[in-house]
Amino acid sequence: MSDIEHPVVRPRRLRTTPAMRELVAETTLTPAQLVLPVFVREGASEPRPISSMPGVVQHTRDSLRRAASEAVQAGLKGIMLFGIPETKDAVGSGATDPEGILNVAIADVAAEVGDNLVVMGDLCLDEFTDHGHCGVLTPDGRVDNDATLLRYAEMAVVMADAGVDLVGPSGMMDGQVAVIRDALDRAGHTDTGILAYSAKYASAFYGPFREAVDSSLKGDRRTYQQDGRNAREGVAEALLDIEEAADLVMVKPALAYLDVIRRVREAVDVPVAAYNISGEYAMVEAAAERGWIDREPAILETLTSIRRAGADIILTYWATEAATLLRR
Repeated sequence: MSDIEHPVVRPRRLRTTPAMRELVAETTLTPAQLVLPVFVREGASEPRPISSMPGVVQHTRDSLRRAASEAVQAGLKGIMLFGIPETKDAVGSGATDPEGILNVAIADVAAEVGDNLVVMGDLCLDEFTDHGHCGVLTPDGRVDNDATLLRYAEMAVVMADAGVDLVGPSGMMDGQVAVIRDALDRAGHTDTGILAYSAKYASAFYGPFREAVDSSLKGDRRTYQQDGRNAREGVAEALLDIEEAADLVMVKPALAYLDVIRRVREAVDVPVAAYNISGEYAMVEAAAERGWIDREPAILETLTSIRRAGADIILTYWATEAATLLRR
């Protein structure tokens, strides 16, 4: 008879089969929790691949409509639109042009999907300015917070007129949510919601996105995006945005800021989104292309980690594909 004392408590009992593991899973990841960010290029006659983001393209208006329909079929509930104009200027005039690419794309997608998909639009000037910053510049080259707020207010109303369900102010200007809410309400768009990019950090992981939107950025955004060393500040920004009537708040990036997602989730009572950004996407795709990791499990593990940290909603370029993987 063996002298080995067998363990009484055996956690492995709850890992014995796939059914058992599903039964006791603490974190759920479903297609309805995923939002697909998309890029649409003015004047494009065919989709243009983005070299640093394999599988992601700059859409034409027609291919964008198809992508939106595919998102609905996959079970997604949200899509976030970014516009790439043919011409730019110092104040980002294309952002507030009702016939500008972002606004016509919003109208296209809203007409295509109806109420089956929440249509979101990035409310920022960086794609539309020739200097690439998220706001209007002073003569000495600084971003003018309050002058930028006036542009954001106008942009919000034009986007709402086009049919957007949620505007996503991402410029990190002080007071942006309050100004946007006031402008929307004054224009009669009381049902248009605000997904505030509340804790948006200056990050090294945005590189591929700048290719995706043909960024003209000169310098950096450290005077308005948050310092990556600060977590409490992220919570403070989220609480301030809620005071200003944000309907949802967001942490961006996601993977390098999982702790901030958790802190924000514990501090607020509104839905929390997280943006699985371009550099995070590109790292997985590059490693998988080289055979260093198993791509599909890595995608789902990445997204599950963001959910586990506390995000209710995840913006990810894998959204449609991940929805398909989840249904297998």
